[in-house]
Amino acid sequence: MGQKWESLGAPLIHVVDLDGAKEGARTQRAIIAAICAGVAVPVEVAGGLRSREAILEAVHDGAGRIQLGSAAVRDPELVAWAVRELGEKLVVSIDARNGEVMTQGWTEGSGLTVIALARQMVAAGVPRLMVTDIGRDGTFEGSNVELYRELVRELSAPIVASGGVTTVEDLRQLREAGCEGVIVGKALYEGRIDLQDAIAALRDTGS
Repeated sequence: MGQKWESLGAPLIHVVDLDGAKEGARTQRAIIAAICAGVAVPVEVAGGLRSREAILEAVHDGAGRIQLGSAAVRDPELVAWAVRELGEKLVVSIDARNGEVMTQGWTEGSGLTVIALARQMVAAGVPRLMVTDIGRDGTFEGSNVELYRELVRELSAPIVASGGVTTVEDLRQLREAGCEGVIVGKALYEGRIDLQDAIAALRDTGS
């Protein structure tokens, strides 16, 4: 699948070890390493990256970007180390339901708001944030564009949107909101968005 999306023009491939996200340790290392080795575009790796060793493993295996999620809430020292060690390769993922940041593979609330954690991460030097509206993820209800407008307005770091993307128009709206990029998943696999058509449409509008 990684090679398929690359062949259709994907500029980056986002891969999540969902089992690792829930268990707190990487479980799909061999598969993710094979994807990294099998494509030329950058691979963004997420899920279960909660120690320096796990992060360095992923880098060694060819990850172009490293995404921290639960660790961003639970381990500020790891975030500080990752900022120094990874630089622009680092992305912090913020997953939210009804405005609250969720951790442990979306199973536990943190008591933090999206804006509060995002500001903490930017202050810590994190170069890029990915924000997922869990309530929209996989629902085909469209993206929470207002949330992303607020984040772009309030923060200096680039924002990548995730969750609910269903149509090319959703992509256009997120671009107009100021998002640096968008993660598209289920809509591609179910044929609701044609990747080549989407890339062409955004290119035609200057994205």
